Formats: sequence, structure tokens, C-alpha cells
Amino acid sequence: MRILFLTQIIPYPPDAGPRVKTWHVLRYLVGRGHEVTLASFVRPDELPHIAVLEQLGLTVHAVPIHRSRVADVGYWLRSHVTGRPFLIERDDLKGMRQLVSQLLSDIDFDVIHADQLTMTQFALGMGERPFTIFDAHNAVWTIWERMRENAPWFLKPVYKIEENRIQRYEGMLVEQFDHTMAVIKPDRDSLLRGVTNSQTAAAAQRISVIPIAVDTTALQPTRRRPASTNIMTLGSLHYPPNADGIRWFLNEVFPLVQEQAPDVTLTIIGKNPPTDFVQAAAQLPDTVKVTGYVTDLTPYMEAAALMVVPVRAGGGMRVRLLEAFARAMPAVTTTVGLEGIEAVHGREVLVADDAVSFAAATVRLLGDKSLQRHLAENGRSLAETHYDWQAVLGQMDAVYDLAR
Repeated sequence: MRILFLTQIIPYPPDAGPRVKTWHVLRYLVGRGHEVTLASFVRPDELPHIAVLEQLGLTVHAVPIHRSRVADVGYWLRSHVTGRPFLIERDDLKGMRQLVSQLLSDIDFDVIHADQLTMTQFALGMGERPFTIFDAHNAVWTIWERMRENAPWFLKPVYKIEENRIQRYEGMLVEQFDHTMAVIKPDRDSLLRGVTNSQTAAAAQRISVIPIAVDTTALQPTRRRPASTNIMTLGSLHYPPNADGIRWFLNEVFPLVQEQAPDVTLTIIGKNPPTDFVQAAAQLPDTVKVTGYVTDLTPYMEAAALMVVPVRAGGGMRVRLLEAFARAMPAVTTTVGLEGIEAVHGREVLVADDAVSFAAATVRLLGDKSLQRHLAENGRSLAETHYDWQAVLGQMDAVYDLAR
């Protein structure tokens, strides 16, 4: 099939959740013999990675994008006029609209695959069109809902406005797209909550749940330092839910861990660390380390006893937890962090939701090498059997068969 694949980021390197998901989807589609044309926004630092995508077998077209807080204010104000979500207004760029229009005019595509919420707008508003797929990495409105719960009181109304707009918009997408792919069942149910009541039953038949996948061949078990008392955590720190969860661990959980394990250290890994993270590391240079972005996680995993995945807001699946399983890293997370992953507390992972219990679980795992091995072995097995990309993504064949 000829596929026009629309994505908001250049999906390489696979070093963050959205890139990991999209990279493996593209690998799978190309491996199945489809002709894939990729239309993507591109930032300056992503330009060198286009060659890798072309080597994979993709035809790549890129539209430059630059974000600023000043521009975001304008998009937010415009969203009040149009009634569309701020996220949609922010990415509704003329260059992408022109590119998609030109590609559809030049090539007889069989499928338009819109990857993530903001790219869906470029597959709407046309007359006769190819079969359309909305690849929903998350039910985004639920992310705003959870962020609102943890936000200061004066920001709660602002979050609520965007939450409501996204819920309606995602419901409209489920109604108008030929098929929607969610990554977990709770997101499937959340997407349907925005659908017009009279359309819910029909829309439900057009949603598939296909998990995010990882490459368990590339991600091999880590040989951790036996006597380590280091805790590591990671995430794209410019993404508010990631920063929120790690900030909660740093400020509320980690001091409780230190009381019971004075020798413990913390390593925070991720691009664009917030100022307060950097300040904490400066104040506690022997205890807290903030690395920024790193190209290779292996040395940090080898030096750590365990990983924490502290998530209070967010949607979809936590790829960093799946990759921890694949690398045989024992981990502690929250109920939200484990959402949609078929892992069990005490078997593959430890789960705790408040600061006291999260600290207790972390201290327990730090001091119990047998439990570390138990979680590591079971996590690796789960990743291999349930979340390896070559097995999981075969479920997409049934979706693409609908376009034939």
C-alpha cells in the first residue's frame, strides 16, 4: 500500500516515548512492503536524522517548526476564538497544510496515517480521501485532567478549558476517522467519552487497542553494580507530566528515602531539566546528579540499583518502564505509571502512589537483592513475550486490511 504518514516529530533516534512508538511502527510498515511517505515537522537538531529514515526506506518531507512562549500566547488566544484546542492551533502551520495538499495531489495514497493528536487536522476537511487512521498515543484530554488535579488553584480553570476542548476534539476524530488506534484500553474508553452519544456504538467498532512496543533484541539486560545504592530516573523533562512526577519524587519522596538509607544517591536523566532540578543538584552535589540528555543510558543503568518511574499525570503507556523491563532493571512506579501494562505489583514491579509508600517501596527494593533479581527477571520475560515490536505490531495488519 501507499501510505502518507504524518508525524509531529522526526521519529529518530528512539530516545523518548513518542519516538520509540513511531520508529517501530514505521519499521514494521516498511518491513511489510508498504511504500511509506513521511511528512513531518522538523527542528534544527533533528535534521541529521532524516538520512537514517531514508535509509530505512522512507520518502521523507520535512517542514521546519520553531516554538516560542510568545507565539504560544497567540495560539492560546486564537483557540478562544476558534473553539479548537490550543495544541491544534499551535501546530496548524501553513507549510504542513501545503505539503500535505501537494502530496495528495501528486500521489494516489491508499492510507493517511496521522500519528498523534495534532497531526490529525491535516487529514480532515478534504472531499474524497484515502482511508484514514488516527494513531492516538494517548487520550490527551486525560493528561490535562490529571495535570489539573495537581495544578495550583489559579491554573485549574485554564487546564479545564483545554481539557474540555481536547475531549470534544478527540471524540470528533474518532467519529470522522475511518479507524483509531489506542495503546491501552483505558485510553480507548476515554476517547469514546468525547463521542456524540448517538455515535458511540459505531465509533467503538472502529477503535483497536495495540500496545506500544520495544525492541528486546536491541535492549539487552543490564549488568548492574551489585553494591549500588544509586537510584536513577529519566524522562523528557520539557514534557510537563514527566517533570511533575520527578519533581514530586525529588521533593517529597527522596527525603524520606534518605532518612532510611543515608548513603542513597539520585541520578536524574533527561533533556531540558527544569531550573529547580539543577539547583537541587547544586545544593546536594554528592547526592543528586542531573545529567541532561545522554546518548547512551547503559552506563547509568549499570551504576544504578533500580529505576523509579514516578508518574502522577499522563496517558498512554510509559515507554521508559517498558524499556526498564527489557533491560532487566528493577523498578518502582505508580498506578498511573503502570496503566495499560500487564505487569503485577511484586512480580515485575513495585507500585505505590503516595510519598510514604513510594519511599518505603524504594527503600525495600534498595536493600533486597533477591527482590531486585526477581523483578528484573520477570520484567525481562514480560517485555519479550508481550511487548516486543515484531510480535505486537502484527496487530496493525488487521487495521490496514480494512483499507483494501
